[in-house]
Amino acid sequence: MTTSPLITVAELAAELATGRPPVLLDIRWQLGGPPGAEEYAAGHLPGAHYLDLDRELAAPPGAAGRHPLPDVEVFGAALRRAGVRADRPVVVYDAGPATSAARAWWLLRWAGHADVRVLDGGLAAWRAAGHLESVGQPATEPGDFKPQPGALPTVDAAGAAELARTGLLLDARAGERYRGEVEPVDPRAGHIPGAVSAPTTENLAADGRFLPSAVLAERFRALGVDEATEVAVYCGSGVTAAHQLLALTVAGHPGLTLYPGSWSEWSADPANPVATGA
Repeated sequence: MTTSPLITVAELAAELATGRPPVLLDIRWQLGGPPGAEEYAAGHLPGAHYLDLDRELAAPPGAAGRHPLPDVEVFGAALRRAGVRADRPVVVYDAGPATSAARAWWLLRWAGHADVRVLDGGLAAWRAAGHLESVGQPATEPGDFKPQPGALPTVDAAGAAELARTGLLLDARAGERYRGEVEPVDPRAGHIPGAVSAPTTENLAADGRFLPSAVLAERFRALGVDEATEVAVYCGSGVTAAHQLLALTVAGHPGLTLYPGSWSEWSADPANPVATGA
């Protein structure tokens, strides 16, 4: 098992050249499109399999939000189709900033897989280094991994509200959405009362790679993260919150809590209070 949740392009290229390379999962996705499957078909890392975030890494939208945790059987079948094995490392990537790749990373860790890493800089970094890409679906033997949910903690809406009062609840969305100045997709604008704004874009350098662990650790210390405080993270629908949890892990705070329903669930319930402003 590796210790860092990130892998560099150079490290991945070296591992792919060995006799037992990691399983590669392409998780390209954007809110509102274009479809990641089309981008995958146009070019992807050699040997990578595409996973659909909306259909395989989330249950259908509903009362639990826009991206509820996936059905375990659907999720497991997608992983096995892509060749994921319990005893083999997995590397996930997306177009670059790791926003959607982090969702797959968190889900695999939540489901009990012990060795999952995110390609730092994603496909953009791979291309910038001049590495080759493939087209077409690779031939892969089916995997054997069976998800066992619960290896990482989650909270529901009531738990998130409690942590906002007694611990630290981080809002991973853009600052303007936290403040309630805009709301492009969810029923109401604003944030969970007591939550602290912590946009995921501030986890990254200009090239789309994560900031050094010491820099991230200082960032989260300034936001109130410490060993004595219980911390949970939410975002719009539980996708970019996983990116925040990845950054927290890089900073030395693994195993923190996700509110999967996030703002899409919270804001849809008129009984839940909403705060605005900084």
